[in-house]
Amino acid sequence: MPQTPSALEPEIEPLEQTLSLAIDEAAVGQRLDRVLAARFPDFSRSRWQALIKDGTVQDHTSRVLEDPGHRVKRGDVLAIVLPEATAAEPLGEDIPLTVVFEDAHLIVIDKPAGLVVHPGAGHHTGTLVNALIHHCGDSLSGIGGVKRPGIVHRLDMDTSGLLVAAKTDAAHQGLSAQFQSHGADGRLVRSYTAICWGALDRAKGVIEAALARSKINRTKIAVVRPAAGRHAVTHYVVDETFADAGNRPIASLLDLQLETGRTHQIRVHMAHIGHPLLGDATYGAGFNTRALRLSEPAQVALIALDRQALHARVLGFEHPVTGKALRFESELPGDMAKLLAGLHGG
Repeated sequence: MPQTPSALEPEIEPLEQTLSLAIDEAAVGQRLDRVLAARFPDFSRSRWQALIKDGTVQDHTSRVLEDPGHRVKRGDVLAIVLPEATAAEPLGEDIPLTVVFEDAHLIVIDKPAGLVVHPGAGHHTGTLVNALIHHCGDSLSGIGGVKRPGIVHRLDMDTSGLLVAAKTDAAHQGLSAQFQSHGADGRLVRSYTAICWGALDRAKGVIEAALARSKINRTKIAVVRPAAGRHAVTHYVVDETFADAGNRPIASLLDLQLETGRTHQIRVHMAHIGHPLLGDATYGAGFNTRALRLSEPAQVALIALDRQALHARVLGFEHPVTGKALRFESELPGDMAKLLAGLHGG
């Protein structure tokens, strides 16, 4: 079963921007900022530190907790009064979006490869968040004191496919709970299509390997011993295997489902079992020479792909406000479709 990072049981009153949080046994003795960041990962730890220092967090005796390093105690009930929403930061930008579904509470986007989800180092503008702020306008409520879309999960910049974002605080909290449970309660479904190098030994299987930031290269994720990383589980099914001109297995088409949602999870897990994704320059660079065994159409398509062959094809979840089960499916984008056609010999 996937691990759940939740250390608190929230009762949320989004209209008043007030959070009431009861500490459970798993959180006792932990730093206040770590506890809040673990329970609400959509707020960065630095954001929580700033809110704490601003005096927005109190214990059950109404004592203001201004130290982010405060160790929470057994029986604590925290009250957090978030500031009123301010102007959007970052600013909205008129970036075209493919909207699959939208209502007053949330929006589902079919993200193209190359679009960064959230502003960060090297990507301060031109992100999905900038686009959503422009698209949603005044329909966004204040989340964490800032009017911005609620990003509850992400896709790598060069991974295409379906992504949901919250437009209201209530939707944000409801979606966050589903993503934190990683589908254990059956509400959340995430399926990916990928093309990997080689032929797998089994038609279907499970990859279970803990992940953590690499100590050698901090831009990469690595498989580590369980105690040193975060629990991660990926399920795969082989849909098709492709052969080269010599009738030797060269690549496989996979359907993958996430039981957990860690950074670079599919890419690292597939590389870990010796089958990195085609086009993955970070985790599959050692397989570049295999491209010479591909047919000419496949080689041309792989060069044009210029990214990992990974697409978030299916996204299903329970609407956080209406309770309705929603399921969306995205067609394979043109660059991956051309690679697939090349592998078929076309």
